[in-house]
Amino acid sequence: MMTRRLAQSFRPLRPHRNPVVAWLSCALLALVVAAAPVRAIAQFSGPTPSASPAANVPVKVTTDPAVLYPGEREIELGPGDQIGVHLYEAADYSPSPLRLSLDGSIQLPLIGVVRLSGLTLHQAEDLIARRLVEADMYRSPQISIQLLESPNQIITVTGEIHAVVPVLGSHKRLFDVLAAAGGLPVNASHIITINRPGSADPVVIDLGPDPLHSAQADIPVYARDTIIIARVGVVYVLGAFRTQGAIPLIQNSPLTLMQVAALGNGYGWEGQLDDVQLVRTVGLERRIVHVNFKKVLKGEEPDPVLQTDDIVFLPSNSIRAAIKVGGINTLFGILSTIIFSIR
Repeated sequence: MMTRRLAQSFRPLRPHRNPVVAWLSCALLALVVAAAPVRAIAQFSGPTPSASPAANVPVKVTTDPAVLYPGEREIELGPGDQIGVHLYEAADYSPSPLRLSLDGSIQLPLIGVVRLSGLTLHQAEDLIARRLVEADMYRSPQISIQLLESPNQIITVTGEIHAVVPVLGSHKRLFDVLAAAGGLPVNASHIITINRPGSADPVVIDLGPDPLHSAQADIPVYARDTIIIARVGVVYVLGAFRTQGAIPLIQNSPLTLMQVAALGNGYGWEGQLDDVQLVRTVGLERRIVHVNFKKVLKGEEPDPVLQTDDIVFLPSNSIRAAIKVGGINTLFGILSTIIFSIR
């Protein structure tokens, strides 16, 4: 339809009988026809065999109930904790609040240096009572320890959000910690890693997209745990795509060039489909791969799988871009300029 209208618009030029003008008219008409978008039946040919296996590597989510729900944990003392030590029915034995040194020890009357780091409150009470008995100071002392201040009773959140959440009891719930940290940002991954002291492997939690099953991910977290919020990978779309910007990668799902074009609302008429450029950074080196997207649409070439931080650039044809901006008036302007320059 567009070609027929353009051909009709050039009919008034025939009376000039100028072979140069006629040749230029035909050349311009052929240029417009060649620049018209070519519609092809798309056929998905699968991921390219040369795609990096490191793209969207599946993550093994922790499912062992013994790891997810280890049970109640008593508070353990550590360096920097401030405690109060009290001896039942012994008013003369009341040291002022004591702070554990860097090696986790304190200085107590009658028994000297006692190392309490790594012990629970009950274990520390039993140790002090046993030391008093061994020193022949008391026969059956009853010791009580009160934790007054602790820099160790915290949960650290790092990655896309940074926060330090205090733990008043034995533990907190994961969602409570995330809420106290300000919530997950848009670019945060729903795969959360928890590094727990004493565990050989980290705890990996998938928050999932379904709120009905979110209770399964709301596991208890304990003091000294470190919650790592990773950033979800994105692919950047630039050039003659109708929508430009960052497209997030879905966990465990490969993203191909055709899918990026669809998520970018397709491409403009001015785009050079035979020279799509994939910019990928490998280490400190930036590589550019040229892809003939026309052949990808026809199924003649594999649909390349994209990786995190890839840049997809669709260059524009300068003539088609000018025609798109100016419309049909641009064609008449170019043709009129050529004709008057010949006259």
